[in-house]
Amino acid sequence: MDTLELLTTRRSNKSLRAPAPDELQLDSILQAASQVPDHGNLTPWRFIVIQSEAGKQRFQAALRETAITLNMGEKTLEKAERVGKFAPLVIAVIASPKEGKPEWEQQMSAACAAYAIQLASQAQGFDNVWITGLWVNSPVLQREFECSEQEKIIGLIMIGTADKPNCAEPKNTDVEAFTTHW
Repeated sequence: MDTLELLTTRRSNKSLRAPAPDELQLDSILQAASQVPDHGNLTPWRFIVIQSEAGKQRFQAALRETAITLNMGEKTLEKAERVGKFAPLVIAVIASPKEGKPEWEQQMSAACAAYAIQLASQAQGFDNVWITGLWVNSPVLQREFECSEQEKIIGLIMIGTADKPNCAEPKNTDVEAFTTHW
């Protein structure tokens, strides 16, 4: 798959199973993420890789605790159970801004790192989905990930092998609908 094909065909897939990337593939994924624009070599992000059985159990418990602590109801508790089992590998991307530089630019760098994780995973034959919503604002996950007050969870990148093919149609094919030429 060439680069342009990768960029124009990547789609999220929530139907994931083992296998996940092995250690060498995971290292390549994290290396790709480390090459994004990073506001003058600040490396304003960090990653938490959740892949061991103990790590997955801890992650699933934190998701359940989030739903319970925030009193989100039975449906959210059920969703927490599903999210915790979406994929055999999860990479939490955390914006970790450095003082004295614009925080929003550093958060954008962390978002670029998350996207690079997605693209590098896809390039190696794995599917993925970027989860945000309630979970990235969870005080429980922030505590479990040892986030400082300045840090923000940008996303949870779920990675695995597609359980079923992603049939998503191409999106945003009419670029004129959102493009202005000068």
